[in-house]
Amino acid sequence: MEIRITETLVSQPSWIILCFSVGTLSVLRLFLSILRGLYSFLRPSKNVVDFGKWAVVTGPTDGIGKAMAFELARRGLNLVLVGRNPIKLSQLCAEMKAQVPSVELKTVVMDFAEDIGEGIRELKGATKDVDVGILLNNAGLMQTAPTFLHEIDGKFWSDIINVNVVVPTIISTVLLPGMLERRKGAIINIGSGNTTIPAFPLFSVYSSTKRYIRCFSKCLHTEYRQRGIHVQCQIPWIVATKMVPTFKPSMFVPTPSQYANSALRCVGYGSEVMPYWSHVLQTVLMQFPADFIMNWATFKSLMDVRNQMKRQGV
Repeated sequence: MEIRITETLVSQPSWIILCFSVGTLSVLRLFLSILRGLYSFLRPSKNVVDFGKWAVVTGPTDGIGKAMAFELARRGLNLVLVGRNPIKLSQLCAEMKAQVPSVELKTVVMDFAEDIGEGIRELKGATKDVDVGILLNNAGLMQTAPTFLHEIDGKFWSDIINVNVVVPTIISTVLLPGMLERRKGAIINIGSGNTTIPAFPLFSVYSSTKRYIRCFSKCLHTEYRQRGIHVQCQIPWIVATKMVPTFKPSMFVPTPSQYANSALRCVGYGSEVMPYWSHVLQTVLMQFPADFIMNWATFKSLMDVRNQMKRQGV
């Protein structure tokens, strides 16, 4: 039987053999992606306290940052919370103390889009005598609607670059020496699912900063993994946060708490991970179309969102 199938295949025109080969490789690729995804959800999570007793979280007052800060506290870590709004930081501390009474908290006020010099000095002081095992670079900034580059002044684009690129780079630089001294630690950088497709038009600056985070994380992981420090870029698609107010929780849009629970299961595994199961499925399906088809479909979809938001006056 196997010989007949082989003879039949070999006798076919070359274009049929080519199509069969490409199809077989595509199915194999899908199968391997599914297996890898299943393994990532079935493996046991690491004990985050093993990295150190404290975690530094940027952008902890809303969304993913807040949910992950709570999850870290529930798992036994003390927290240094770094945000720009002192009132929100105080409210968060009160809320967290009510739910996790044993947690120790410190706060650092830092306006990520402006001069961060004073905030960095405060951060150094707050972490001087504590065992920081985890850094969560979560703070991020993007425009609220799909936008052409020329439609917003350069100051806002500069703010996005500062918040998404400069701040995580500098904070990582500040905390790495302590991790190196203790020969353990984890840096978690929050990326974006839009870096898994060829282009993300109308969010060109934001998407580019997230591509930097992806490359930055892989480079740091390669540099420091032999010295006990694990650097990871987590790549979520859409999570139901204030950053994307038009999206409501669904199968493909988890709540921050759902995402945080999955995200912490991935800490210590791989330099790049996509923690939430439906985001993995979404990404796998997006790998099949050719680049020009994906670019056309993404641009059309985002233009539709843009036009709908304009009609709604958002």
